[in-house]
Amino acid sequence: MPLENKVIVITGSARGIGKVLAKGVAAQGAKVVVSDVLDGESAAEEIRNAGGDAIFVGADVSNRRETEALAKTTHDTYGRIDGLVNNAAVHAELQYIPFDRVEEEEWDRVFAVNVKGTWLMTRAVYPFMKEQGAGKIVNIGSGTPFKGMPKMYHYVVSKGAIMTLTRVMARTLGQDGICVNCISPSLTRSDSVVAFRGEERMREEEAALIATRAIPRSEVPEDLIGAVAFFLSDGSSFITGQNLPVNGGDHML
Repeated sequence: MPLENKVIVITGSARGIGKVLAKGVAAQGAKVVVSDVLDGESAAEEIRNAGGDAIFVGADVSNRRETEALAKTTHDTYGRIDGLVNNAAVHAELQYIPFDRVEEEEWDRVFAVNVKGTWLMTRAVYPFMKEQGAGKIVNIGSGTPFKGMPKMYHYVVSKGAIMTLTRVMARTLGQDGICVNCISPSLTRSDSVVAFRGEERMREEEAALIATRAIPRSEVPEDLIGAVAFFLSDGSSFITGQNLPVNGGDHML
């Protein structure tokens, strides 16, 4: 299996895309650390019940001490950290409102989790990956910055920052054998997004996107597993600083 015995930390993996990714990389042999501000023990238990190896470690990625504790617990448990998937983000619960009606506190919260959290988690695992001389970091971006989507301004701008952060990290960490890449999905039918938006609204939003996709169907979290697993595997060890849209051809670079 391509991820056999690799130790992978996935943030925001108690539910939604993160949970599906955790189960997906575990099925490919990885030892998975499920992490979230929510209780992710059931997600880790599902992996173990399926014959995989997983633990849950709670952490708020916007809190430096908690990210460092997450990295240390992972290393103490498994002896190494091979990969990090920066998936935690504020997204599903955000409303489509004009930019001048976004509350300052909400703007700050989005950036604290989506951008600062990605930086803090990378900073936390970096010493362990540097000591190993190798590591893989996968940031979860979004297709919205490519379109300048005029909704959820703070979210769209935060994901644009993730693409830039990916490139800066790749330049900075490459000398230590660490690859940093980004995957950008389109609107994805995850359980958390559907729960917040509702089925009717979800279908309305999907209809416009599906009409523009080369592959005209809904995007589901399982569509991301292959790309994430590839960037975590040894097969991508000379690829860094790249952004891969996974969107059914919604937009093409």
